Order: sequence, then structure tokens, then C-alpha cells
Amino acid sequence: MKFAERILIKAAVAQFIFLLIAQIFIHRFGILPELKTITQYEGTGKMNHSDMLEVFREK
Repeated sequence: MKFAERILIKAAVAQFIFLLIAQIFIHRFGILPELKTITQYEGTGKMNHSDMLEVFREK
């Protein structure tokens, strides 16, 4: 059982590391500029925090 737990923990840590690397590449290096365009098109790109909260409260 400990063998399986060690494998699951290693897999979770590796997944987290890959997630961080992907986020850095997407957001810092602008790998997918379409994402920025889509967010601005949807209307959430220039909203501040309080405007976003008002959107969520209306539902």
C-alpha cells in the first residue's frame, strides 16, 4: 500500500510542477495571445475586482 501511495504522491507533485510551468509559459511569455483577446472580448479584461464581484452577486 505504501508503494502505491508514494507513486500517487509523486504523480501529484509532478502534475503540480507541470501546471506551474504551463501557467508561466502561457501568461508571462505570451505563448497563446488569443487568450488575452478572448478575455477582452468577453468583457472581463478591464474590470477591477469590485466590478467582478458585482457580476457574481447579480446571479
